[in-house]
Amino acid sequence: MAAAEKGKKKRAPLSSFTILLIILVVLAIVTVIMSASGVEGVQGATLSQVLTAPVFGFQDAIGVCLFVMILGGFLGIVTETGALDAGIAALVHKLKGNELVLIPILMAIFSIGGTTYGMCEETVPFYLLLAATMVAAGFDSLTGAAVVLLGAGVGVMGSTVNPFAVGVAVDALNGIGVSVNQGIIIALGVIIWLVSLAIAIVFVMRYAKKVKADKGSTFLSLQEQQAMMDEWGLKESETEAADDDAAATPKMSGRQKWSLIVFALTFVIMIVSFIPWADLGVTIFDAGATTQEVTTTMTGDEIATFIDDANDGATTTTIAEPVEATSVSEEEVTPAWSSFLTGVPLGSWYFDEASTWFLLMALIIGVIGGVSESRFVKAFINGAADMMSVVLIIALARSITVLMASTGLDMWILNNAANALAGMSAIIFAPLSFLLYIVLSFLIPSSSGMATVSMPIMGGLASQLNFSVETMVMIYSAGNGLVNLFTPTSGAIMGGLALAKIEYSTWLKFGAKLFVVLGIVCMVILTAAMLILPGAA
Repeated sequence: MAAAEKGKKKRAPLSSFTILLIILVVLAIVTVIMSASGVEGVQGATLSQVLTAPVFGFQDAIGVCLFVMILGGFLGIVTETGALDAGIAALVHKLKGNELVLIPILMAIFSIGGTTYGMCEETVPFYLLLAATMVAAGFDSLTGAAVVLLGAGVGVMGSTVNPFAVGVAVDALNGIGVSVNQGIIIALGVIIWLVSLAIAIVFVMRYAKKVKADKGSTFLSLQEQQAMMDEWGLKESETEAADDDAAATPKMSGRQKWSLIVFALTFVIMIVSFIPWADLGVTIFDAGATTQEVTTTMTGDEIATFIDDANDGATTTTIAEPVEATSVSEEEVTPAWSSFLTGVPLGSWYFDEASTWFLLMALIIGVIGGVSESRFVKAFINGAADMMSVVLIIALARSITVLMASTGLDMWILNNAANALAGMSAIIFAPLSFLLYIVLSFLIPSSSGMATVSMPIMGGLASQLNFSVETMVMIYSAGNGLVNLFTPTSGAIMGGLALAKIEYSTWLKFGAKLFVVLGIVCMVILTAAMLILPGAA
């Protein structure tokens, strides 16, 4: 009998690490085969490139990796104070019977971040928080991950003023002399954003209701359910106490209340600091900053050194004297008022500044929460250690992009696909362009990187064919955004799922139907726009 049960035991799903390594090796083999077949523009990946790709991926993602580690330490300190558990318990108690209302509210908030500034890596901290909250509310950790990933993700799909997607794309088109009507882009973005958000909210709420009514309807495997309960489930003694005093309002100490207030303020400032306010015409955070124009004279040797340094020492440039050139730059004289903490004003922060902020706030919350020095150090180190698997997943995901860029496979696909699309009618050109961006986005998950390399080619082609370049911008945004809901090459997705104790294969099974529906809806909207909107002037 035991042998029969053992034979029926399900094989454990592949881990995120294994999936990413398989993708890395398969793509390397593909480039070798293509290069050996004489395909121009693609270099076969060497063994050294494959082996060093994870290391260079770590270097490329060092900012976000360090941020995640410090975030882990920060959350470790908050947990040590007991404020986070008490706050979640109080929230769930207050919403008793109305927990579902959290889903549309939070997804709408995350989607605003997505459509305005491309909220992606910044969502990583919220996977842990939302997983804990949704489990406490009677749902599962998958519901929490879906609220974060789908909420921000559908916002990115319908980017309106997102400078990292729409902004870079428009700039790339202006660089080749193609004018763009940003009003049309915003209108199209709003349509895709709101339609996709409505679909995603309905999808997540239906799943959450099923799980709350019947825990057996969860998509989580038995191993994932066990991991979820070990991490966020109530202990048996806690369950009995809750049953005995179900109507009692959870009590929080004064230290815990103040710790939660500072905790919330930390995330509010983080979100505000990442939004590029200057690009949106808001200059309040840059007030007080003054600059002056500085002209520097450069000799021939200095110019040659600058060129060689830009090429990482791969070239040796010589310039015959006498040569004299001038370099004009803007240097800061007085800093903006909001840069006193990190040296960079709010709205211009990136992961280095965010890491500084979370480190500072960990210290402050430790003091407010009455955490002793020895407890603080232990809690911070343990919290950072818990994030190491996430850090390694992010680095490994980035290694795939590094390898593809070094072999030229991404540009080969783009150039050949653009040539194949030339001469097609709008009703065929639009959906095929959308599918092309889905393929390319697996290789280049970065929205700004994708816009930089693809828009001059695809936008230029749309202009030549007298199609709407504004629609092409949204085809890129929606296609890239759709793939970034499930691509394993996104460090934010893989890292976030790891925090929520969810395997990548589970996420795919959960969202597969939704991804198809969103893709079809976007394709229909964008094809109609390509047919209706006027072409480039």
